[in-house]
Amino acid sequence: MPALSTSALHIPGTLPANVAKVHPLVLFNICDSYIRRNEGSDRVIGTLLGSYGEDGAVVVKNSYAVPHNESQGQVAVDIDFHRTMFELHHRANPKEVIVGWYSTGRGVDQSDALIQDFYARDVAHPVHLTLDTLMTGDEMTVEAYVSTSLSLGDKPMATHFHQIQVDLRMMDADRVGIELLKEQKSEHLPSDMDGLQQSISKLQGMIDETLEYVEGVCDGKMKGNKEVGRYLMDTIASVPRLGPESFSKLFNDSVQDVLLVMYLANMTR
Repeated sequence: MPALSTSALHIPGTLPANVAKVHPLVLFNICDSYIRRNEGSDRVIGTLLGSYGEDGAVVVKNSYAVPHNESQGQVAVDIDFHRTMFELHHRANPKEVIVGWYSTGRGVDQSDALIQDFYARDVAHPVHLTLDTLMTGDEMTVEAYVSTSLSLGDKPMATHFHQIQVDLRMMDADRVGIELLKEQKSEHLPSDMDGLQQSISKLQGMIDETLEYVEGVCDGKMKGNKEVGRYLMDTIASVPRLGPESFSKLFNDSVQDVLLVMYLANMTR
């Protein structure tokens, strides 16, 4: 009796990447491409550019949208546009390479495996980044995935997506822009005075919260934290001690300098 041949299902044990460090420019580009999408398009996709760091980290620094069409589980990607855009970006930033692709929406779609295979031609293990532009639950959720191939013997059977950690590399100014994008009812960009008023309101709220904490610790209602105390002491020590008259003079001098610069700028125009 002939022996029966058996094949084992092969499942990779280690992931190609464990964290995606995303710069804010990528999020702005994705939101911009979604706003400018063609009529009737449910989502947009694009290419992620960046580099590979240590300890399995992928640093995503830039991106660009790629035209595509989806219908009945099939995907058509404009390959010529993708190649041309990458060549232009590579000339400006030779150190940035293709690290994956992005799509708007949340989670993994049926056709994502096909797009993942397309980008696997350019990079061994592409990262799939998703941005929920519909803001489900009033949150702009950012998720990242890497894929592994499930094979039966030598024959690939399916593509399995694994979610990995996302580290948003933002400065304070970048967070202001992201918060503005989250405001669905914002009809225009805030003026300088509106931005100043919002910043002062947030600062006042932080001061009130800090004052409540300090009073609670002094009254014995809350347990104090030594690290927080040192941080508050260093913060207060960094603020110069000025009397009302000195502060008023310094403020007026600064305002006059700003008005002078605005006047000279208008004269130059």
